[in-house]
Amino acid sequence: MASLGKLEAPQHASYDVVIVGGAMMGSSAAWFLASNPDFDGRVLVVERDPSYRDAATSHTNSCIRQQFSTALNVQISQFGAAFVQDLPRLMGADAPQLKIQNFGYMYLADTAGFADILRASQKVQLAEGAGTQLLTPDEIKAAYPFYAVDDLVLGSINTRDEGYFDGITLFDMFRRQARKLGAEYIANEVVAINRNAAGTRVESVTLASGQVVQCGQVVNASGTRGAKTAAMAGILIPVEPRKRHTWVFSAERPLDRPLPLTIDPSGVHFRQDGAASYMAGGHSDHDPAVGFDDFAADYSLWESHIWPVIAARIPQFESIKVMREWVGHYDLNTLDQNAIVGPHDGLTNFLFLNGFSGHGLQQSPAMGRGLSEWVIYGEYRSLDLSPLGFDRIAKGAAFVEKAII
Repeated sequence: MASLGKLEAPQHASYDVVIVGGAMMGSSAAWFLASNPDFDGRVLVVERDPSYRDAATSHTNSCIRQQFSTALNVQISQFGAAFVQDLPRLMGADAPQLKIQNFGYMYLADTAGFADILRASQKVQLAEGAGTQLLTPDEIKAAYPFYAVDDLVLGSINTRDEGYFDGITLFDMFRRQARKLGAEYIANEVVAINRNAAGTRVESVTLASGQVVQCGQVVNASGTRGAKTAAMAGILIPVEPRKRHTWVFSAERPLDRPLPLTIDPSGVHFRQDGAASYMAGGHSDHDPAVGFDDFAADYSLWESHIWPVIAARIPQFESIKVMREWVGHYDLNTLDQNAIVGPHDGLTNFLFLNGFSGHGLQQSPAMGRGLSEWVIYGEYRSLDLSPLGFDRIAKGAAFVEKAII
């Protein structure tokens, strides 16, 4: 279990914005606020574990895609792709030039129903300028001879701005540049969120070290602990930690071309990782909520489920060796596996950046930008994120996204 360690005190008694959680989402919001010339307020980022050892950010597989079924999710990732590859202009000459490794995502359909979903989703993606192509089994085999395709009906792939990017470097730049621009980070924990007498606004937060910090707005960016933070304000959100396993493996006979991030109909996914290594991800069919600090691996999962699926889809991978493995967490929104963003409908200075369900790193630029716009202007100006707002949670009305991994 990660220890809080030595608690740090804030420099001031009040802040315009207090961000609860300093990993990818909190740091993206902090940077977009601090870098906006229309904002001159104080930002405090409270992070309970500045080592980020167990944060979802640290266990990410750092992939990005445009193959979603809703136009909004496509647009969110398109902005993310553009942002990731333009850091020197956006953050200064000391920012690295990042590129996306465009091996693409390969969705494989083995039923007519899922093939119809891929066709409908492609229309949405093409309308937004994505380069998604639909492939028959014969076309899949011609482009990627290593796949077994006899059970397939259709495939879908996009190799433009879709694949792997260096998410950890992006996170590091958000955090470093936010601090450089004046956002204050402290190692501490928010243990209470205090409303005014009327109960209509958050007026302060209480830290584990005992300080009470006055605030204009509070941003819940606490990852898998998002529901716990919301509960301090008397709000329920359907977000909980779920285990996600990752394996990196080598093959006795490596493939002769890059392996797309392949989403098998079973739900197991695997992709190129290094020049001669590969990465696979998945979870057990029994997928309960787990404790925040429960990262115990199910070592039987590889042999019983993951490897058999990989070997069946790519017979050349019948002889492979696991090099390393780890367990991370999704901050899963159990309503619809989509983000919860923006203000609470009643407690309007309590803002959400929660429930990203595995999409967080690729969505972080658009989410940080949108959240900062709401804080500064009281509206979304670049991309309307209101369909992902809290009101749908209160109504139990899912924002349906069919391309969930």
